[in-house]
Amino acid sequence: MLSATKITKIFCSIDDFCLDFVPKFQKLLLGTKKRNKPSKLSLSEVMTIQVLFHCSGYRNFKTFYNSFVCIHLRSFFPNVVSYNRMVELTRDSLIPLAIYLKTQGTGQCTGISFIDSTPLRVGHNRRIHSHKVFKGLAKRGKCSIGWFFGFKLHLIMADTGEIIDFMITPGNVDDRKPLKIERFIKKLFGKLFGDKGYISKELFKNLFFQGIHLITKLKRNMESSILTPIMDAILLRKRAICETIIDQLKNIFQIEHSRHRSPTNFLTNLFSALIAYNFCEKKPSIKLNYQDTGQLFLPL
Repeated sequence: MLSATKITKIFCSIDDFCLDFVPKFQKLLLGTKKRNKPSKLSLSEVMTIQVLFHCSGYRNFKTFYNSFVCIHLRSFFPNVVSYNRMVELTRDSLIPLAIYLKTQGTGQCTGISFIDSTPLRVGHNRRIHSHKVFKGLAKRGKCSIGWFFGFKLHLIMADTGEIIDFMITPGNVDDRKPLKIERFIKKLFGKLFGDKGYISKELFKNLFFQGIHLITKLKRNMESSILTPIMDAILLRKRAICETIIDQLKNIFQIEHSRHRSPTNFLTNLFSALIAYNFCEKKPSIKLNYQDTGQLFLPL
């Protein structure tokens, strides 16, 4: 539900960011000067409306804007514009949404992290050859439930339910590849739990030297040379928190659907959904007594 307190909280956070970001961003813009007619809706209001859509429970942005924002939220957004104009303004919010999400929309590592990936389908497999919106961008990949056409969303999540970082790749990229990119794991330390798709001796060594202990389940044909500590075994079974978070992102915050008409629309929808999840009051989490689990944070 969208309460006045929640709307105000989201707007104030985004508006404080825009007040600092917009002047700096405009100085960096290159190209010929052109007439830039100011909009009735500010950038912070446009971004707030996009985030509120994912918190509202509406399944269609047009219905949400015309039937809810323009009628019931006029006291918060008195200078609403037409829907067509709103669609144009959302295109300009892509870069601010991305930077806000990376700088203020993600959580911090607690020493216990989980990693997983999920497919973002952009069309049916039978329509791959006729698909035009993401031609050259989306790829055909395979996950645990079969083949799909689209992208992969790689997520690193804390035990508190917060998203520490994310990465979007084509659907045919191996799950282990993002962990080889330094900027993707720069926030991590301590234990990182993943499924069998992250098994790699080379990856384990590289992460270990960076202060990250990668822990995965073993395949049936593998034998462990050391015994797994009891707390690691327990937390490895708690990796189902990844599925819960991904389920909420897909079914409540709608990060996946096949109605996109441009890559920009796809990214703005995804970024605003992840920001909306950050403002969710109750996130899936694991209750731990950190005093009793101090062994988890011993230096590697």
